[in-house]
Amino acid sequence: MNPLASPQNRRQFLKSASATGAGLLILPSTTLFGAATPSKKLNVALIGVWGRGLAHYNALSAENVVALCDVNELRFPEALKKFPGAKTYTDWRKCLDHKGLDAVVICTTDHSHAHVAMWAMNRGLHVYCEKPIGMSVEECRLLRAKYLGMKTKIATQAGTQRHAIPNFSRVREMIRDGAVGDLSAVFVWGNRQLRRPGYLPGEGTPPSTFHYDQWIGPSPYHAYNPNYFSGGPGANCLQWNMYWDFGTGQVGDMGNHTMDLAWNAIDAGHPTAIEAKGEAFNPDVTPVELTAHFDHPANDWRGPIRVSWYQGGHLPTAPKNYIDLNKLGHGAMFKGSKGILLADFNSRMLIPSGDSDLTYYKIRNKEKVTPPLGDFQEEFFRACKTDLKTSCNFDYNGVMTEQMALGLVAYRAGKKLEYDGKAGRITNAPEVNALLSRKYRDGWPLNG
Repeated sequence: MNPLASPQNRRQFLKSASATGAGLLILPSTTLFGAATPSKKLNVALIGVWGRGLAHYNALSAENVVALCDVNELRFPEALKKFPGAKTYTDWRKCLDHKGLDAVVICTTDHSHAHVAMWAMNRGLHVYCEKPIGMSVEECRLLRAKYLGMKTKIATQAGTQRHAIPNFSRVREMIRDGAVGDLSAVFVWGNRQLRRPGYLPGEGTPPSTFHYDQWIGPSPYHAYNPNYFSGGPGANCLQWNMYWDFGTGQVGDMGNHTMDLAWNAIDAGHPTAIEAKGEAFNPDVTPVELTAHFDHPANDWRGPIRVSWYQGGHLPTAPKNYIDLNKLGHGAMFKGSKGILLADFNSRMLIPSGDSDLTYYKIRNKEKVTPPLGDFQEEFFRACKTDLKTSCNFDYNGVMTEQMALGLVAYRAGKKLEYDGKAGRITNAPEVNALLSRKYRDGWPLNG
């Protein structure tokens, strides 16, 4: 029997503790009854049950999936086999008002990520959102600001799941421990090339089980064409994310993963200047070929650096003539006073400068090696129940995604831009500020 079960015993305990000066930790009732413990299951909505949604099934199986949302009703039977009893929705706006929700996992199209995430945070929900969390500079900034105002109440995680690969930590450790000496420049690239002439012409009509207007969501309307949806579950996004109204192409797709490999190591904030060049501008399709440069000020452990992004066949100069960067499809290179570190997602190679004896570089001992992050999705659910801390929250990832979006702004502007990161404004070409945001269809506000 619990000795504090009766009100009289509880009062006597409190009186005794007060008299003896014993310290009392007053916890919320939810904590006392287990709602904020790792064993407590969350009530979760999965929005977008196919494609990237499939990748979350295992982690979600440990929680209570109470709501499923998808614009394609034909995806529900498979999802309901995994999560029987969940209520189904075709409109995410209605799904977010499902009674008793704790968290949402967002696996929709890129052009609705920011909207679903913002509406969810407005309802006090924990948010896991596949990358990119926003398509425009404004979206990234607004989501980050919203999260920062609620970070003591909710957990957020951007879906850059490669961040959990141990090599990310090893690269950061080597840069921080001086493996390349004083860091001066960082180069990041991706080799994907998906060329599209323009938006697809209208063809046929959507089946009755496919809610095309919901798929378009906040973006300007474009006629239905089944080829937007002709890809497999792991790659259908490649059928539509090259178009300006539906995605940001390589920048928001693999660029979010590969830049994260560098971002994790350099502790950068907002850039102060951006310049970019690429193929001729197409008003329908994001560029395949692109090079963008971002200038970052010094911080407390390194001097000023330039971070460069390359895609579509554009590449930095190889560190040695016998190294073919074309064979490293998605990679990062860190240049310093003592050498160069070359890395992809799973491996790394240190190339000391010619006169270096490597005595300057002290490898950290086992006790100081960063522990494994573990399962990326499980990290999010654990954070929801405990300390709210994740490795790719909307603060860390929000600034990085904002920078990538700024690269596309500089490309469209065709000039070097000076940027006030605190205000979120271009200072040397005010007319370019119009490119920091995107227009939405009536009835689809970002802050709903």
